[in-house]
Amino acid sequence: MWYTSSMGLIEIEMTLEQAQSVAGPGDQYNHVKILSQVPKIKRQLNKIDKEKLKRELSEFGAWTDEQLDNHEENLIRILWEAGCSIVDKN
Repeated sequence: MWYTSSMGLIEIEMTLEQAQSVAGPGDQYNHVKILSQVPKIKRQLNKIDKEKLKRELSEFGAWTDEQLDNHEENLIRILWEAGCSIVDKN
């Protein structure tokens, strides 16, 4: 299943099962970190441009500029968003 960010700058492919693994209630940080290490997911994350990702996430208004300077955390944020979005649409 594909996730495309609201601005169309980021695309991530994952299975529905992978999306469900990070989209539950409560803190899913550790689940997202584990998913980020799956080889197919990791390859996709490694290709995401730092500035495009920062611009995409800034649209959410949920993080400060200082927080958005952390690219590794931004990758976790967008992967979590991708999983939640896929689950919401299915």
